[in-house]
Amino acid sequence: MGLPALEFSDCCLDSPLFRERLKSHEAELDKTNKFIKELIKDGKSLIAALKNLSSAKRKFADSLNDFKFRCIGDAETDDEICIAKSLQEFAAVLRNLEDERIRMIENASEVLITPLEKFRKEQIGAAKEAKKKYDKETEKYCGVLEKHLNLSSKKKESQLQEADSQVDVVRQHFYEVSLEYVFKVQEVQERKMFEFVEPLLAFLQGLFTFYHHGYELAKDFSDFKTELTISIQNTRNRFEGTRSEVESLMRKMKENPHEHKNISPYTMEGYLYVQEKRHFGTSWVKHYCTYQSDSKRITMVPFDQKSGGKGGEDEAIILKSCTRRKTDSIEKRFCFDVEAVDRPGVITMQALSEEDRRLWMEAMDGREPVYNSNKDNQTEGTAQLDNMGFSIVKKCIHAVETRGINEQGLYRIVGVNSRVQRLLSILMDPKSAETEDEISAEWEVKTITSALKTYLRMLPGPLMMYQFQRSFIKAAKLENQESRTSEIHSLIHRLPEKNRQMLQLLMNHLANVAKNHKQNLMTVANLGVVFGPTLMRPQEETVAAIMDIKFQNIVVEILIENHEKIFNTVPETPQSNCQLLLSRKRSMDSKPPSCSERPLTLFHTAQPSEKQENRNSIINSSLESVISSSNINSFLHSNSTPQSNMNSSDPDLEVVKPSRPNSLPQNPSPTSPLSPSWPMFSAPSSPMPTSSTSSDSSPISSPFRKARALYACKAEHDSELSFTAGTVFDNVHPSQEPGWLEGTLNGKTGLIPENYVEFL
Repeated sequence: MGLPALEFSDCCLDSPLFRERLKSHEAELDKTNKFIKELIKDGKSLIAALKNLSSAKRKFADSLNDFKFRCIGDAETDDEICIAKSLQEFAAVLRNLEDERIRMIENASEVLITPLEKFRKEQIGAAKEAKKKYDKETEKYCGVLEKHLNLSSKKKESQLQEADSQVDVVRQHFYEVSLEYVFKVQEVQERKMFEFVEPLLAFLQGLFTFYHHGYELAKDFSDFKTELTISIQNTRNRFEGTRSEVESLMRKMKENPHEHKNISPYTMEGYLYVQEKRHFGTSWVKHYCTYQSDSKRITMVPFDQKSGGKGGEDEAIILKSCTRRKTDSIEKRFCFDVEAVDRPGVITMQALSEEDRRLWMEAMDGREPVYNSNKDNQTEGTAQLDNMGFSIVKKCIHAVETRGINEQGLYRIVGVNSRVQRLLSILMDPKSAETEDEISAEWEVKTITSALKTYLRMLPGPLMMYQFQRSFIKAAKLENQESRTSEIHSLIHRLPEKNRQMLQLLMNHLANVAKNHKQNLMTVANLGVVFGPTLMRPQEETVAAIMDIKFQNIVVEILIENHEKIFNTVPETPQSNCQLLLSRKRSMDSKPPSCSERPLTLFHTAQPSEKQENRNSIINSSLESVISSSNINSFLHSNSTPQSNMNSSDPDLEVVKPSRPNSLPQNPSPTSPLSPSWPMFSAPSSPMPTSSTSSDSSPISSPFRKARALYACKAEHDSELSFTAGTVFDNVHPSQEPGWLEGTLNGKTGLIPENYVEFL
């Protein structure tokens, strides 16, 4: 029940019931006062705890922001970039949240603590003061009244009247104080309903504002969270593939480390113990030594793994001779003596084993060691990009798309190896290939998919070719998606025709698989993980190459997502097999490929009876697929001027060197389709050497002729010549380098790209 009301009329009666009611109000005020005191104390503790929490979260956010991920390799995938910046995103969210918390904490003191203290001091404190005054007046009134009642009736009338007047004054004052006290008590009881509760509501509103800010932050963070979740999943998938590759390489290294020795810039390198003479005798100091046979330079770095650091200064000497140390001439095993050109005396070295000493001895005698050239781990020999190969791939694709396009884990789940090999042997049997149009229904889909992947790995080289491996990886490392797609588009059209056709067939199929990812769970990213190492396996099997598998996966993802554009349209960026003399803006973090990195187009030399027909058909196909007539006219016009518009000195432009077929006539008309300035065409899938002399019409068949440069060229090697369009060379004749001529310019002899000149 609530408190009883205090009637002002009861103040005059001052009855026991009135006093009981007044006491209940006073007790409630005391209880409220104590509660507010505890609440203020707890509120201050809460604010202090919130400050400590905010400080701890800010410190946590700072730690997240300061940490930087460093991935293995010289570039990161988009997924790795997203994951790497996630810590900074987390830190930003936490900081933003803590900024709002600090605002809430600062407001809490003003909206909660200060109003409560003010209410307790001003209102409840005023009621307490009124009570003291009321109690004092009660005591005074009761005392005056008792004294007055004790007056003798024998007193004079005037004295009695004066006494009555005094009592009336005291009584009236008591009544006034009583009324004021009752009014104040009831006022405080009513005020606490809003002045006490309102600060609590304001505090909670601040708390809700803080939580709502967190909710808004969570909504804003939702898109990044989704992107990050996908990136984490993609990275986990790539990690599984990379881990298995690295583990496989590790096992191979354990079984036969010499078979997988990394190619080094040095002829020989490793640890040797070098005998050093000290004042107390001799000691053997461990050095990491490198030797380069060309310069005969030996570098010795004192280093001990146990101490974890260098033990002195590096020393370099020039080798004069190396002699095996006889076993009976020294107490140590595996020793040999080295004499230096620039240092007197003999340096005695100790190898780590007899085999190690043999390798050092062979290297220092000038004989190059037999390095393990990078092998393809897959079976080679029978698989080819021929009619049978295309037939096998088409049969596998047809079987997958008609029977198991919706099977979960398609291409990820592998078949039993024995059955896969059996299916491959049947498919590659010429007899069965002629009689069977489709793969029998007895073969499981996972066996067919494994057979398809195995066949692609059995090719003599990867479908996307060893020589383009680094170029594709560089393209995948470009900063934005558009640049990556454009560069990969260009590289695809530099592949041999059959490679490109097979790749197009496969990408069309994988795009169909990805369209059904809701059923088969094979997204574009998952297919990239499966087919990246298959289509782009590196020539050199190293940990660094394995770390680039994630970029191989990205290349395959781009091919699947953009297969129609890449395979059905001519690249906007020029490619060397189309021989368009255009330039391309370089990426910020990439450099132009050197001449040695650019593939040279080789041409099959047809028989004289075939030559003109082949030439015309190839050129006509080039006209239709490469360039429009308006572009041809502008291109021809630009090449007819003495100076090319494509100046190779421009640092932002890259000149793509075209190749020129040997079968073109020597002096074509400037307007003729056979003009040397005409864009060249793709190489056949089975190139033959360009040095064939089966035709008299070859422009390089006659030695020592004059030739004029059609395009500008900036030399990238000492053996090359730099020149501008219109430059005339003397003594031009075939070079031993395929695709290059040798000529003289201003007394200097050097190499000239064969397709850059026309003979005079």
